[in-house]
Amino acid sequence: MKAIVWSKNACPFCVQAKALLEMKGIDYEERNVQTTWTKEQLLEVVPTARTLPQIFLDDNYIGGFTELKKHFEKV
Repeated sequence: MKAIVWSKNACPFCVQAKALLEMKGIDYEERNVQTTWTKEQLLEVVPTARTLPQIFLDDNYIGGFTELKKHFEKV
């Protein structure tokens, strides 16, 4: 399984999401909209994004940290 985490600096939910993925042993690519990526690039992929993180697992859109947590509770 591979994840993509759209994030920004000093974002507590981003930190929690990455920690949860690491705890589950899932490799992730971080796409920080304040350093190497832009908000415009994020909005091309998730037009409704208003908060961060925005998370994908194996190219499936999950949502934010709360949705990621719920996803793992179901699995």
